[in-house]
Amino acid sequence: MANEKQEAQKNQSEQLVHRLVKAIDEEPTKFNNYYDLGSLLTRLNDYVQAEELFQKALGIFEQRGDQRATNFLQYGLGNLYYTVGKIDEAIKLYNKIDDDKLKADAYLMLAQSYMKKKQYKQAVAYGLTAYDLSADDPEINQVLGDSMLVLGEFEKAKQYYDQILLHHPGRADTQFNRGLVAMALDEPYKKYLSQARQLDLDYYQKSEKKISDIEHALQKLNNKSSK
Repeated sequence: MANEKQEAQKNQSEQLVHRLVKAIDEEPTKFNNYYDLGSLLTRLNDYVQAEELFQKALGIFEQRGDQRATNFLQYGLGNLYYTVGKIDEAIKLYNKIDDDKLKADAYLMLAQSYMKKKQYKQAVAYGLTAYDLSADDPEINQVLGDSMLVLGEFEKAKQYYDQILLHHPGRADTQFNRGLVAMALDEPYKKYLSQARQLDLDYYQKSEKKISDIEHALQKLNNKSSK
């Protein structure tokens, strides 16, 4: 059954690729088709073809002086580089984006890029800029919460996680990290961890070490304060 589902998804993806290639052939000056195809190839892990397509499209639309198209294609190529771990190259591209519709997304990706580099203060700076543009975006609140958690700013992390959980209680990552924050603040935490476990057991098991890390850190602090 699983194999049949995978085969169906593969056929669906191939058909979509063919449709987008045909759309580019029919309308070579429409940048959305290049962006959609490059993003689809990235999701399908066809990174070489995706990069070639984005680079080719950027050459076309930069030559035409189409700034909006260039912004979208830079964003798509940046996402490809982020996906394959070329974080510095992704950052360069995200920093070039000045399209109003893409700014919040670009700042979010900059925040996530700096989190990958473990430069959490810079992640917060870009996350806050994204937050000013789109305060309700759960991904922006998540990156801010996660950065604050790592930096030990537990009250601030709590605020961002709670904002997400008001509207998106089904996020295992938010529930789990909210539980870690509650542990750090010596508040009831088991309900959050239990929710995370129910929502995504695989994610919970992969993240379980963080629970013992927080417990050890708190024990050290308690030992210091009792001396």
